[in-house]
Amino acid sequence: MRAALGLLAVILAALSAGCSKTTSVMTGQGATGPSSPSLLGSATTPKNGAPANPAPTSPGPLPGSGSAKAGTGANPKQTSTPQQLGFSYLGTKNTTRVAGADPISDAAAVALAVDPSTAPGTHPGAVALAPSDDWQASIAASSLMGTPFRAPLLLSTPGKLPTATASALNLLAPTGEAATDKAQVLQIGDTPQPKGYKTTGIGSSDPYFTAAQVDAYEARLRGNKESKNVVIASGEQAPWAMPAAGFAAESGEPVLFTKSNSVPAATAAQLAKHKPAHIYVLGPQKVISNNVTKALSAYGTVKRISAPSPEALSVALTLYRDPPCPANNNACAHIPGSFGWAIRTPGHGYTFINESQPLTAPASAALSASGSYGPQLLLTAPNTLPKPVLNFLINYSTPGYSNEGPTAAVYNHGWLIGDVGQISEAVQAQIDSLLEVVPTK
Repeated sequence: MRAALGLLAVILAALSAGCSKTTSVMTGQGATGPSSPSLLGSATTPKNGAPANPAPTSPGPLPGSGSAKAGTGANPKQTSTPQQLGFSYLGTKNTTRVAGADPISDAAAVALAVDPSTAPGTHPGAVALAPSDDWQASIAASSLMGTPFRAPLLLSTPGKLPTATASALNLLAPTGEAATDKAQVLQIGDTPQPKGYKTTGIGSSDPYFTAAQVDAYEARLRGNKESKNVVIASGEQAPWAMPAAGFAAESGEPVLFTKSNSVPAATAAQLAKHKPAHIYVLGPQKVISNNVTKALSAYGTVKRISAPSPEALSVALTLYRDPPCPANNNACAHIPGSFGWAIRTPGHGYTFINESQPLTAPASAALSASGSYGPQLLLTAPNTLPKPVLNFLINYSTPGYSNEGPTAAVYNHGWLIGDVGQISEAVQAQIDSLLEVVPTK
């Protein structure tokens, strides 16, 4: 755990300073110069949600480093504190917080946590560059983290790459592999074209069309093989679509969007290519009506994954499996050819996100497709675990150990995305306790 936290410190310090010096993954201290802020520091939190004792500001780029590739929009003179780029100023034994200043910074931190890019073989083949003003396109682009593309996601404004994104892209240095036809950057929707990289443009400023084009791109690169499964999410109410991001990243299944009472033309045209498809609709009738599910049935079988709230839906998708799990079988798990997380046992990763920030879903989706692999669970308020999420953690996530001792047990890990204004320190401590291994009674 300490090594994982140290690695996060390393990559975020590199983002902040563009540092090319050797850095210890255990302590976060460079070979020369001051150490990084304490990973387990006792930061107190004033009303604005920022640490009362701010971390030291970056000394700026070291000689020969700190600038992004030409045309990426980075300002080599601009520096950011580690917190602004997602530094985990509060880590616990079972949780890691990525507390960026915004989802753009969170995405940069997550991408470098998933692909550290500090040694040969640790760089991604490609990076998906998604629009920060289009949550639908960004959620759809999360599927590009699936096999065979394995492209972590960065976020950008339309006109210019944000500094955090440009710095992360420079550090990731995608290699360009056959899975993406040698493209290094997959440019989703209305995003700027970084110079110095081979890019492929996907989609437009229309979110429904862009989601369809992400699916079409993936099918073409797979040899014109359409996915058998398609996730349909609300294109109008972001919280109901957020749980799809992590699942798309892990499974590679496409996410298409619909309106509450009608199927957009771009979605219908793309579904026709999948026919006959297994279609999974996320949300209750008040979000996606029965008129829509009836229209969708023209393209294949339709099953609804329903829940009374977005946070309950995130749990429902976590538990879901098609074909269904046998009744009263808590050991039920994902099997080849099935759809859904089917998580009903401990030993997983979980990503906790606040539904008030839709972009944290695609920004953190790569965590669901790497490391300890696991779903995204939604919170509605910073100071409380929603009852559906709390009950899930109590019922399914707490590992136990027998006479063999805790070293023979399975373990969980929780990622928290956002600062304490999104998920409080008290809730983080509660999650840490719920994920801790305990003796079996």
